[in-house]
Amino acid sequence: MPPSVLMLGWGYPPNITGGLDVHVGELFSGLRDDLGVDATLVLPAEFAPDDEPGLEPVETGEGDVATRVERLSDRFAELAPDHDVIHTHDWFGYAPGRQAARVSDATWVSSFHSLASDRNIDPPKREVETERRLANAADTNVAVSEIVREDIRELYDADSRVVYNGFSTPTFSGKDVRADLGIDGEMLFFVGRHTDQKGISHLLYAMKKLRGRDTTLVVGGSGHQTEQLKRFAELLGIEERVEFVGYVPEEELGDYYAAADAFVSPSFAEPFGITITEALEAGTQVVATRSGVAEVLPDGCLVEVETDSESIVEGLITALDRDAPPAYERREWSAVAEDTLAVYEDVA
Repeated sequence: MPPSVLMLGWGYPPNITGGLDVHVGELFSGLRDDLGVDATLVLPAEFAPDDEPGLEPVETGEGDVATRVERLSDRFAELAPDHDVIHTHDWFGYAPGRQAARVSDATWVSSFHSLASDRNIDPPKREVETERRLANAADTNVAVSEIVREDIRELYDADSRVVYNGFSTPTFSGKDVRADLGIDGEMLFFVGRHTDQKGISHLLYAMKKLRGRDTTLVVGGSGHQTEQLKRFAELLGIEERVEFVGYVPEEELGDYYAAADAFVSPSFAEPFGITITEALEAGTQVVATRSGVAEVLPDGCLVEVETDSESIVEGLITALDRDAPPAYERREWSAVAEDTLAVYEDVA
């Protein structure tokens, strides 16, 4: 009989805020529905769908993420003694996990999807110290790639097991993205947070250097750098070749990937890269810097580049001149659930 599992999350499909929520949703439903695991997922009430069995919604009220997470801790700890495994995700799981571990005999598994140093050029000391404590307090750490495992070992002197993410298939609505945006030539697509770590300014500079082609870059998403990036495009004189489209609805995301001749991921740090898997699933060429997903893909599937405009230009030309869609073997989310259950059974 598999161990019973109490998991802590933040969002749940379709109410998601990022790749971590996709992972938690796919993992939880896979454990519950496919593998018959007695699983409970604690998460903020505002992100909990009404029709999903096993969810334990908690009202978290107002405040920043850290304050709201504290309000999850009490309920998480109340439920912990009835489970064999408690499973938290990323830095926000430290306080709830520690509290639950203190009041129960459950084995604490902590998954790391990214580190503070991946999300920030100058990471907040509070997050860094929380991650350090978490990596050394949990009974077992799980990393989504060898990249993350290496960083945990180097930064926090703690080991972890690798369980790769699955590949996510985006939703297609039938929207004619090119017609809506008036694009007749080649189309490049980026979607993600507009932060330093995503390397978007290097991509814009690469567009300046990409000459002799009728190419438009479509930039999806938003963030604290959005207005700065728009101004940078104007200063480079490429504003006519760049479309900032803002938030792309989940139901249209596949349309954007499929419309593009290439998807570009120029990040300084991409611990896995769910957007890369979405682009591949849409049959789109991918130009990407170092990423965890490359560890499970065949050589040559991605056009690999550095976060440098010259390197990105070379990669863009290579990808745009390719004819055949990239060939690869999809990693199913069911395999993620099976691999994670194997970790539970090994350590519980």
